[in-house]
Amino acid sequence: MAVPVALTIAGSDSGGGAGIQADLKTFAALGVYGASVITALTAQNTKGVAAIHDVPADFIAAQIDAVFSDLDVGAVKIGMLGSAAAAGAVAAGLDRYRPRNVVLDPVLVASTGADLLRADALDALRSLLSRADVVTPNLFEAATLLEAPLARDEDAMRAQAQKLLAFGAGAVLIKGGHGGGPESVDLLVEADGCARFTAPRIATKNTHGTGCTLAAAVAAGLAKGLTLNAAVREAKAYVSAAIAAADRVKIGTGNGPVHHFHKWW
Repeated sequence: MAVPVALTIAGSDSGGGAGIQADLKTFAALGVYGASVITALTAQNTKGVAAIHDVPADFIAAQIDAVFSDLDVGAVKIGMLGSAAAAGAVAAGLDRYRPRNVVLDPVLVASTGADLLRADALDALRSLLSRADVVTPNLFEAATLLEAPLARDEDAMRAQAQKLLAFGAGAVLIKGGHGGGPESVDLLVEADGCARFTAPRIATKNTHGTGCTLAAAVAAGLAKGLTLNAAVREAKAYVSAAIAAADRVKIGTGNGPVHHFHKWW
């Protein structure tokens, strides 16, 4: 049987809750074979990031070549890049192979507050927007990319998403998880319209890796042949259930991960 394949290009989280580890768990949970290109190594746990080691750009390129020369990649999820050199290597790789269904999660900081992208790499990250079929910023990331104030309501979220479209992205999924109110509202904004996705806001401290997980889930859906709207709907439902089940697993003493395998254990 032909198995859908998704590739994650991101940083490694030694604590297992975010980054490459969260992406591969998400792919597996959603029935997709996961491949990986590691852009950075983090010494990290549920309490924070202790150190970051950048992977050399030529080795990032070698990983990209190894995967695309052999596997039929149905979707690519891009997460933590860390440096301008890493972003450049990824951009060059996308230009070489022209993969379908590129999901860009513009990771800037960890949920514990540590910077995961150097300040001088922001322009390099912006240059990737035009290579993405969908970009998935949270409110802070959207504001930073646009050098604008934080969006405080859905009208502002939609306006910022439309500005990000002008960078060349195919679509923007702007996430309201860090906002207020009883519902978590995400907006999928495309050139021809806007779709609204809601879920009840869940009170838990165990939300480590939610952004990585949502973007990976969208990529998994696209790899399986879903439309973007359907992939986002499936991803939102999966992540919401993973957050709701997060308190069932006791991992670490800080902000623990979501429960990627909530359907099974």
